[in-house]
Amino acid sequence: MRASGHNYAAVRGLTDAADQLIEADEPLAQLQLRCGGELPGMIAVPELLELVRQSRRKNLRLAREFHAFDGEDNISGFVRISPLRANDGGCEVMVENWRQDEHLGEDEQVLSNRMDNIDRMLADLNAKLDRDLCALTVEAKAPDLAECLAAMMEKPRRPWSDFIEIIEDDYRQPLHWRLVDGARARVAGSERDWRVRLMPLGLPSEVPYGFELLLVSEQPWLTTNAETLNGKENYLALGKTLTRVLRQPISQIIGNAETIRSRLAGPLRQEYTDYASDIASAGSHLLALLDDLADLEMVEAEGFATAADEVDLVDVAERAAGILGVKSVAKSITVISPDGKHKAIAKGESRRVLQILINLIANAINYSPEGSTVEITVSDGDQVTISVSDEGPGLNEEQQLSIFKKFERLGREGDGGSGLGLYISSRLANAMDGALSVESAPGEGAKFTLSLPKA
Repeated sequence: MRASGHNYAAVRGLTDAADQLIEADEPLAQLQLRCGGELPGMIAVPELLELVRQSRRKNLRLAREFHAFDGEDNISGFVRISPLRANDGGCEVMVENWRQDEHLGEDEQVLSNRMDNIDRMLADLNAKLDRDLCALTVEAKAPDLAECLAAMMEKPRRPWSDFIEIIEDDYRQPLHWRLVDGARARVAGSERDWRVRLMPLGLPSEVPYGFELLLVSEQPWLTTNAETLNGKENYLALGKTLTRVLRQPISQIIGNAETIRSRLAGPLRQEYTDYASDIASAGSHLLALLDDLADLEMVEAEGFATAADEVDLVDVAERAAGILGVKSVAKSITVISPDGKHKAIAKGESRRVLQILINLIANAINYSPEGSTVEITVSDGDQVTISVSDEGPGLNEEQQLSIFKKFERLGREGDGGSGLGLYISSRLANAMDGALSVESAPGEGAKFTLSLPKA
């Protein structure tokens, strides 16, 4: 085992015109070899190789902070690179304050969060539960979960364990969530083996205000036909089929990338963990785009209609704010919900109203500055309305006219979004005989209002 904690005032190396390391002091030579290179040979440390190339091509001296990982230790210092005419176009590499420290893995909480994210990507069923473990929202992507999905949606105020059977005999009611997390389960209508993930929502030091339920299977759902959930006619051919076929492999890519990024499979240089992070992020964006495509085909399908239920907008607002609680806390944004003592009953489909509210609140959080406030208000008159107001940059008249069009992203480029969220929300509002509108002015934030018929 190598000793760590070595410090050197300066470590020198020499490269040639082909960016090969041809001479090096012992610490730099060892770093080159441990990163898979040879001596002499092409520089094996990506960050150092890029700096040498820049210096040689531009014939400029460069001075930068330097970081590397050799598989066991973290290396840091301040590197100075100088082009040398006398060396056939090579460079002198001088790393000052060379420091070699033992690599400390990420703490248990960080690794736990990473593993939770991997399971979220691989899950075929995702549900948000209240503190009594009853379902608030539930989504299932695989056809063999259709029976479970329909039952949970039909009886939303029942504990999730009424619909999913824990296999281990030692589990008895009432089920404490810590005992159930990770348990094996079986689901009616599915022949696959399932693993339950039950994760608390809220700060670790507080009593959970709800839970996230995941069903994860190591056996992917394979299908080549156009099955649909709940037995509905398959008018969502392209979007739903693409989403179903691509979700599992993309989720697997994300899961593998997260494993690499967390160094769970072994030591890896920082540059490659960064690459893995980019892969996982791109995969997550792609999954979101697939979901938007499926929703787009749904709302544009001929004959699309929503259920005419009675929906308490105050209750829906509280649920939506709870689901996005972690997102708002991350930006230090306060979300003010309407007083839960009052009710505002509208006619519409509960899960579609929740979908619209989640989209509006998420947008408000995204576009609001840190430390600001997002307020949700409800009004009960001839029509029942619910509004989401933010303290963001606001919209001019031209933006307000185009905000509900397809692929409109409020002028924000490069964020991976599809620009379909508000368009889909507007179509859903219209399908419920309601409307979605906006009031705004530059520099004064924006107020989005969903209006629905009174129940």
